[in-house]
Amino acid sequence: MEYEAVIGLEVHVQLQTKSKIFCGCPTAFGAEPNSQTCPVCTGMPGSLPVLNRRAVEYAIKLALAMNAKVADYCLFARKNYFYPDLPKGYQISQYELPLARDGWIDVLTENGLRRVRIQRIHLEEDAGKLVHSEASDFSYVDFNRCGIPLIEIVTAPDIRSPREAVGFLKALRTLLRYLEISDGDMEKGNLRCDANVSIRPKGAEYLGVRTEIKNMNSFRHVERALTYEIERQRRLLEQGENVVQETRLWDPEKGITLPMRTKEEAHDYRYFPDPDLVPLVVDQNWIEQIRGTLPELPLERMRRFCEQYGIPEYDAQVLTSSKAFSDFYERCVSLFPDPKQVSNWMMGEVLRLLNESNKEPEECPLKPEDLAELLQLVKEGVISGKIAKEVLEEMFYTGKKAKELVKEKGLEQISDEGLIRQIAQEILKNHPKEVEEYRKGKEKLLGFFVGEIMKATKGKANPQLANKVLKELLKGEG
Repeated sequence: MEYEAVIGLEVHVQLQTKSKIFCGCPTAFGAEPNSQTCPVCTGMPGSLPVLNRRAVEYAIKLALAMNAKVADYCLFARKNYFYPDLPKGYQISQYELPLARDGWIDVLTENGLRRVRIQRIHLEEDAGKLVHSEASDFSYVDFNRCGIPLIEIVTAPDIRSPREAVGFLKALRTLLRYLEISDGDMEKGNLRCDANVSIRPKGAEYLGVRTEIKNMNSFRHVERALTYEIERQRRLLEQGENVVQETRLWDPEKGITLPMRTKEEAHDYRYFPDPDLVPLVVDQNWIEQIRGTLPELPLERMRRFCEQYGIPEYDAQVLTSSKAFSDFYERCVSLFPDPKQVSNWMMGEVLRLLNESNKEPEECPLKPEDLAELLQLVKEGVISGKIAKEVLEEMFYTGKKAKELVKEKGLEQISDEGLIRQIAQEILKNHPKEVEEYRKGKEKLLGFFVGEIMKATKGKANPQLANKVLKELLKGEG
């Protein structure tokens, strides 16, 4: 029997607020353990939470960008469970009345656009962090993360493959960065994902028994874990066994999921409204003010790039994968109006340098003005494309300008036809056999001769001029 996967995601996003959601403690990453805590976020008796307005603003911003309906009235609830990193014995979250519901986001996949519905978006606080040491028989607990503001996004079971799940997460991360509410860095735990997955006969309407997978902290782990779990469930059903509803942990070293506990239900957490927090009433005027601050969103910008600049959809998709990268592109095109040329250089050399130096587009030391200046030198024939790549790399690492480096290193392209003709004559004289073969019809040898000229001039000869001169000489015109 042919089966299909049904996947829904529960994604936690850490918001980039300066202080925690219910107290004034800072949220800086990497601080000394337990140095960013107070009686509120550690749950001391008599302490009272006060809601962070900026966290609510950021959550509304994301809800609007995901086409969700923002509630004008919602409640915070206590989610009760006991774990060493949860000092209060409960987590402040939202349950029956979340901040937003019924949204959607379009995700570009290899099979075209996939619309993923968003069931709910709600605010909550993070728990602490347990640090396990192999060198000792006990674990440490760091409460710095307690009270960090989180948004939880729960999708409908609309995703049909591990690749689509990764595509959704990447689209979400891009959206978060465009909105400037989170960096979505999975390595720092700022974007965390649990997945609910089941399988069913292809074409069936009903849902199979699902399992929840936890402990996936990279896009690659999400894809590998889902692929393994889908195959595990398929094997069980084909052997006539049942899939058990449970929570499973992903073990990246073994490449398998392992049972963690029987799947909890909502009543297991004994949700009830938090008596220390008043209901959250969201004014419609405030929602509209926030809507007015939304930037052009990634998919909209991608479509505009295709129409306005006439570049392929693939180029536009890569360029708009980061707001900083797409801003760089638009500024550069305004200075050097050759959209495809700028796109080629950004997708090739600029991205290569960013990857090699492990930098995000936001950290790029190059400015659009720098790349535009370099491309203008190539266009004017001052330097060749090959030399330009070397110059760009030095610009990236030294901060020097293109004209400065070209002058400093004497890299100007040789466009003196007389000099190139003289060099070409010498090369043809030294390769009589190749000249004879070329004149008998082996025209591919022209590339060999051009290469010899470039070698003799250390890459400085104008390649178009070298081609022209060689053709004339080989026809006996020179």
